Amino acid sequence: MPTVASSQSSTETDWVSRFADDVIAESERRAPGKPVVVASGLSPSGPIHLGNLREVMTPHLVADEIRRRGYTVRHLISWDDYDRYRKVPNGVEGVDASWQAHIGKPLTSVPAPAGSAYPNWAEHFKAAMTAALDELGVEYDGISQTEQYLAGTYREQILHAMRHRADIDAVLDRYRTKKDGAAVAKGGKKPQQKKVDEAELEAAEGSGAADEDDGSSGSAGYFPYKPYCGNCGKDLTVVTSYDDDTTELNYTCSECGFAETVRLNEFNRGKLVWKVDWPMRWAYEGVIFEPSGVDHSSPGSSFVVGGQIVREIFDGVQPIGPMYAFVGISGMAKMSSSKGGVPTPADALKIMEAPLLRWLYARRRPNQSFKIAFDQEIQRLYDEWDSLARKVAEGTVLPADAAAYARAIGTAAGELPATPRPLPYRTLASVADITAGAEDQTLRILSELDPANPLATLDDARPRLDRAESWITTQVPAEARTVVRDEPDKELLGSLDERGRESLRLLLEGLDSHWSLDGLTTLVYGVPKVLEGLGPDAKPTPELKVAQRSFFALLYRLLVSRDTGPRLPTLLLAVGADRVRKLLGA
Repeated sequence: MPTVASSQSSTETDWVSRFADDVIAESERRAPGKPVVVASGLSPSGPIHLGNLREVMTPHLVADEIRRRGYTVRHLISWDDYDRYRKVPNGVEGVDASWQAHIGKPLTSVPAPAGSAYPNWAEHFKAAMTAALDELGVEYDGISQTEQYLAGTYREQILHAMRHRADIDAVLDRYRTKKDGAAVAKGGKKPQQKKVDEAELEAAEGSGAADEDDGSSGSAGYFPYKPYCGNCGKDLTVVTSYDDDTTELNYTCSECGFAETVRLNEFNRGKLVWKVDWPMRWAYEGVIFEPSGVDHSSPGSSFVVGGQIVREIFDGVQPIGPMYAFVGISGMAKMSSSKGGVPTPADALKIMEAPLLRWLYARRRPNQSFKIAFDQEIQRLYDEWDSLARKVAEGTVLPADAAAYARAIGTAAGELPATPRPLPYRTLASVADITAGAEDQTLRILSELDPANPLATLDDARPRLDRAESWITTQVPAEARTVVRDEPDKELLGSLDERGRESLRLLLEGLDSHWSLDGLTTLVYGVPKVLEGLGPDAKPTPELKVAQRSFFALLYRLLVSRDTGPRLPTLLLAVGADRVRKLLGA
């Protein structure tokens, strides 16, 4: 394994490199010579959204940097699929009120939404995230907590926690206060997932969205373990007695009245409560680095309490890692929101390439919030991304920006698939809008963008072209789509004054000699200049800008019966020279 000194010789100054330095040093201190372990936790209790993705991308980027330096790394993703099903999410297709009957069961014991190809609720929602992580190039070891618990993997840890239940209770009690005669944990309830709208998605805590429970506190005292009922399968159980020597445990179910006596040294149908389960896994897995959501900054949160429990109960060490901020969403169309009403990585990957999505998470420090665009902003975002690529190619990019770009386009295992001919996203979107996806027309238009280097096949423009087409069809409302006129607007043409007619004459006269994207850009901006007696290279004045906007509005009204639309050079190419002449009254 490389030495810590060599890992710190990196000249990069981006946030990923700094965390990698810290993680390598901490791993060498705690577990010299062993693989570096980083971790994430995801709860498949519903659609796993783009806020949750930060829980994965933060350690992924750090782990990948460590791999690039020659170290062996394990990125663990714990699927918290043995958590309780706590509520029926709104808007999930194939789910109705009857799923209320399953509240309290493990997620892997809840039926999948109707019509699903997966065996249970957890597997249904894990599948989309697994596919997205694969497309994003995330290398990880997935761990099903259902499998871990049912296999008895944590049996010794459970017995240890039960023997030390009084000590655990004492730790939790430091954060409890008395209210209305009952013990209430200060910050003890794991923050419920906020209603997710188009403005903001919370980056989830380590385990996802499961209800947090301090433990079973009844007349028999405190217990950090919850059995799932042997009759109804729910966790609405109360431990009534436990014997440390024999491990004999008695419980009753408040849902169905079932009572049972089991021996914990051979019983696997239950789990440690979350505030004990999480630190137990830190110690069991030897986690060095795991980020957590901003809600963990509050006293009594899972991360704060877990740090004490892992040290005092399990003789372990809390992972290092940053608190990460919210991920915002701008303008996702209701009609294409993921099932359940929250945008997921799969939704984002339908309208943007994987490197761009990776870049959004790589370029911002974890404590910085950012937005993922589903509206027109995605076009500006792609312009910024393409500009960055050009700067990288020219060698004029800043070191931190170059590092973020490199992390976006590939991993230690190699580069991600890329579009061979990355034409501007806004151009592709405009063409997709106008042609409604007709491939022959799309190829005709795109091949005319640069006559000196024409596009030979649409495959050279993919997958970016496919993403732009998906954005147009799923995120742009029907009323905002572009529809080219079939016939000239004779009334408008007949009402034009001499200046208006002359502007159209100049445009039509220059079509053939300017028939390319750059040429038409020069032409449409130049016509108002010529009318003012200026040269085509004249710098725009405020008066000239007004004249240009008026000319553009006239062209839009004559071509698409609106005052605005796709960029005019792209629109003209898409409409075709003959049809432009017809609609402009040649």
